[in-house]
Amino acid sequence: MASIRYYKLFDLLARRGYKKTDLMKEVGLSSVTVAKLSKGESVTTDTILRICERFDVQPGDIMEYVPD
Repeated sequence: MASIRYYKLFDLLARRGYKKTDLMKEVGLSSVTVAKLSKGESVTTDTILRICERFDVQPGDIMEYVPD
């Protein structure tokens, strides 16, 4: 099954010295949403937009489509 992976987001956070708790505070995400990102589960486009705005990146900088 094809999926979206967010490892690029967590790589970006690590390079900038951020932790998941910082992501929650600075972007205003719940722990459930951060857990979904960690597991590669679906999140809203609003969530992607807020992350992109905060870190001044494009969606492709934080996520990747992985085909079957």
